[in-house]
Amino acid sequence: MAEKETKVVFERPHALLPVVTNYCPGCTHGIINRLVAECLDELDVEGDAVGVAPVGCSVMAYDFFGCDMIEAAHGRAPAVATAVKRVHPEGVVFAYQGDGDLASIGMAETIHAATRGENITVIFINNAIYGMTGGQMAPTSLPNQVTQTSPYGRDTDAAGFPIRVCELLSSLDGVAYLERVTADCPKNVRKAKKAIKKAFQTQIDGAGYSLVEVVATCPTNWGMTPQDSFEWMRENMLPYYPLGVYKDVRAEGFANASEAAAARAADCPIANPAAQAEGGAR
Repeated sequence: MAEKETKVVFERPHALLPVVTNYCPGCTHGIINRLVAECLDELDVEGDAVGVAPVGCSVMAYDFFGCDMIEAAHGRAPAVATAVKRVHPEGVVFAYQGDGDLASIGMAETIHAATRGENITVIFINNAIYGMTGGQMAPTSLPNQVTQTSPYGRDTDAAGFPIRVCELLSSLDGVAYLERVTADCPKNVRKAKKAIKKAFQTQIDGAGYSLVEVVATCPTNWGMTPQDSFEWMRENMLPYYPLGVYKDVRAEGFANASEAAAARAADCPIANPAAQAEGGAR
């Protein structure tokens, strides 16, 4: 009897090292780490990629990815990624950040890297809480959400409202691509991978700043089982942080963020002198 041919249908991505991660059981960081690695493999850019690890639950990401990695100070990943990309413009540079790192201490770096149109990619994990340091209220914690520092729920009169990062960045001219996804089921995991791959391709094509926000869970600090945390996320986080594409300049017909910005500034002579000169010549 002839031996049956075997076919590999699932294996570890080459860009994801065969190590044990430090993530809690049920945490979606592991899923997203794998998706990033799969995209690096499929785009064949692992050897050209440089990742920047944050301070947070993914602080040890330099041990998990096979590409070159740099550890940034808390919140400074976009600044470090900017420096790497400017020194190695041919490289594929990404920052992997949580909500406390990106939207609190690192908000200035986030805003300015985006508005400058730095040609980097950011993978942003939004689980509405500070995970690594014990479960404090984060910039993305929901109104009335109970955390270690808001035991009676987030009081918006005292603490303000949550920051919707994709909506905020969508107004900036340097941004080429923004999408919010989640990873709570196979269908959404596939959508998340597609978005991450598109963000990397946006950078490879030189179109400008790209960010994928992943609405995630934190079973440990939410005090829930992984299954219950997914249900809580669907019921509470997704209505507040709707999934979808928030900006895609190439889908609008522009080659890059700069071209789209010039079109938006067509009526401003100092911002778009070429267009004004062309109009005057007619």
